Amino acid sequence: MPALAQQSPQTGTEYAPTMLVLDASGSMLAADPSGGTKMDAAENAVRSFVTATPDNARVGLSAYGTGTGNSDAEKTAGCQDVQILQPPEIVDKPALIAATDGIVPRGYTPIGASLRAAAAALPQEGPRSIVLVSDGLDTCAPPDPCDVARELSAQGNEIVMHAIGFGVDDASRAQLTCIAQTTGGTYTDAADGAALEQVLPRVSAVALRSYAPAGLPLTGAPDYRAAPVAEPGQYLDVVRQKKPQYYAVDVPDGATAYFSGTVSFPRGRGDASTSNNRLDLRVYGAEGQDCNSLDSELATRSIDGVALTVSSAWQGAVEADSGSAGTGNCRGGGRYYFALEWALIADGAPGQLPIELNIGVEPAVTDPGPAADPQPVEFSAPTTPVVPVAGGGSFNVAADLPGPGRYTDTVQRGEFVFYRVKVDWGQGLAYRVRFGNSAEEGSEYTSNIATALYNPYRAELDSDTTSYAGTEKTLPVNDPALATAPIRYLNRDERGEVADQAVAGWHYIAVKLSPTIHSTRAVAPVPVELEVAVTGEPEPGPKYADGDTVGEGTFGEKSKQVAAGDSAREAGDSGISPLVWAVIAAAAVVAVAASTGALLLARRRNH
Repeated sequence: MPALAQQSPQTGTEYAPTMLVLDASGSMLAADPSGGTKMDAAENAVRSFVTATPDNARVGLSAYGTGTGNSDAEKTAGCQDVQILQPPEIVDKPALIAATDGIVPRGYTPIGASLRAAAAALPQEGPRSIVLVSDGLDTCAPPDPCDVARELSAQGNEIVMHAIGFGVDDASRAQLTCIAQTTGGTYTDAADGAALEQVLPRVSAVALRSYAPAGLPLTGAPDYRAAPVAEPGQYLDVVRQKKPQYYAVDVPDGATAYFSGTVSFPRGRGDASTSNNRLDLRVYGAEGQDCNSLDSELATRSIDGVALTVSSAWQGAVEADSGSAGTGNCRGGGRYYFALEWALIADGAPGQLPIELNIGVEPAVTDPGPAADPQPVEFSAPTTPVVPVAGGGSFNVAADLPGPGRYTDTVQRGEFVFYRVKVDWGQGLAYRVRFGNSAEEGSEYTSNIATALYNPYRAELDSDTTSYAGTEKTLPVNDPALATAPIRYLNRDERGEVADQAVAGWHYIAVKLSPTIHSTRAVAPVPVELEVAVTGEPEPGPKYADGDTVGEGTFGEKSKQVAAGDSAREAGDSGISPLVWAVIAAAAVVAVAASTGALLLARRRNH
């Protein structure tokens, strides 16, 4: 059985390799309003960042301006003065701190050259990040820093650059903002050392949590006859425009098959109204018979960096008296074929993109447990003390929320942030999210805010969105909370979203804050607070035909390869029912919607 390739949010998470680029030009010797020099403040900020960095993150450090003075005679050498102090390998915290403490600011500000050097030091494929801290303009152009950012993006590099302006003027701010926006990153102001010490760890955390597709290699076929037969697990393929790709799954009598695909669309610029993408997923039976099952997911405003997931819970192999979904060759146990297609293409979209595939087979049940309950649970606002958390940028690095409570975070414009809550059989989840007052208010700073709730296999259960102009707003707008019904196996026989509320385990909360609609200037981050309630006592779940072991696990999470450490988590910590599920983490984010910029994830299901 294939091991899971994605890592646990707690142990072994795959973080995007990140280079931290520090300004060590002569201007960093200037006094900082918080005390000491600017360089002293930067060193303190790096210490705070390093202390909070996950032990398995890959972080490197470079600096410019350390090797020469800033006289005219030294300019030629000074404009090439970029030092890679630590390569982007598994973080060596003492070495990073020591290297930072050894920096002596003296010379020029070759920002463009430093970005090229940082990019060269990073791996040459996959998502990567650069975090730049600078207190002024490039004094060595060419190369112009923004041109370097465009050059790297044009070459197809998946490098996101985040810039922090440390006490900068308007011209420097514009240059740093251009670097960030060109690559889909963020720009943040830090007026003084105290602000930098708060900002740097947060921006670096955003850089580290960049999405990286993962899975065992698997190549889909253009026809069902050549489709690869996939065991339960997580895979990685490439999806191409309007070219269906077929995959085969053997499904025993009475079992439910799960198949999902996740694509992350690159950030960019352009007409939001034409940046729509749709994934279609169809099911076929023996001899290629169309089983009349279509799942479609539509993401608009894909230029915001949307990741889109389409999934199918196929019950054709379930016996007729249990609600069989199929007929003829689409009924009972056998080999089924899942065809994925990138069916609607945004203007300017690349010709192909990586796609994560998650495949599972849930055995037949002998006792499904309590009857279905389609009624949402009641929401009761928690009164516990507020707990700060740091959300993750995708499902696989979602922050754990340990049950009911109030949780606070800070969200940058353009971020999707994920949290997860464990919900047992018989329990329901209800929550709301408040976007607090921003440092800037007014129509110029209008963004779209959104939240969405997902089940353990990433089907969206509910969502809400509205506009935000810096003044406090709460989602959902018209109801007390987004809420599930009590999680029961037999809910899958109900209509609508309740059918997707039939698996216990980690449920995901996504919080979205879009870039400002009417402004391109940097805007302050926004405080958010989540009020989370988990209602009801746990109750027994379903009993499965093959007993307590469920073979190698629904998604292969109990295979020997997984136990050996190739996967994310052991089966006992799957977060879903230990009999059934493992969390198959794929990065998916809420899509931001149509011409108004409102969030919309459109689903169409025909069975």
